[in-house]
Amino acid sequence: MGQAISAAAARDPQLTISAQVDAGDSIDAGMAASDAAIDFSAASTIEEICRLALEHRRPLVIGTTGHTEGQKDYIRTTAKSLPIVFASNFSVGVNALFWLTGRAAKLLGKSFDAEIVETHHKMKKDAPSGTAKTLAEIITGITGKGDVPVASIREGEVVGVHDVTFSGPGEQLELVHRAESRETFATGALTAAKWVLDKPPGLYSMQDVLGLT
Repeated sequence: MGQAISAAAARDPQLTISAQVDAGDSIDAGMAASDAAIDFSAASTIEEICRLALEHRRPLVIGTTGHTEGQKDYIRTTAKSLPIVFASNFSVGVNALFWLTGRAAKLLGKSFDAEIVETHHKMKKDAPSGTAKTLAEIITGITGKGDVPVASIREGEVVGVHDVTFSGPGEQLELVHRAESRETFATGALTAAKWVLDKPPGLYSMQDVLGLT
């Protein structure tokens, strides 16, 4: 994702990558040199990233997934003092899928059962994906039913596929998103970084960035 973001930023005359931080590098210097920071690293680094963002008063865009509830609480606490966009997926298409899934859950109600199948490349560490978890949370939040079954497949170099199926009496509704390139996530993250610059402290989603809320 870091490479994809750098490539996408190079095509945008409004943006300059002021620092790139890899594992083992100092986050402090990179944070100080930036107007906003984009995090696609590892969940274990979030406390340090939030601490330095607070110290330097830098808005955050967080695309890393797999955080524990304690780490999510740390992000929520930081968002009381800084604007943060925290999203499981920055793709415009996936965020449309989130919206459509919510609408479908409202229309179909409890008479339909939902299930999710997500497929990613074999190197992806967390399962289910953050996107699948978000989809499940949307459905349960609307229907009030129990946990939504989620199947995770890890194979080859698949960028990402999310399939939501609603099954009811005599019919099924299927919503599918297929990511063919990481560019869509990189472009979305950069859009979020530009959007968050002038926002007041708070925890925002990509739905907020796209005006879908």
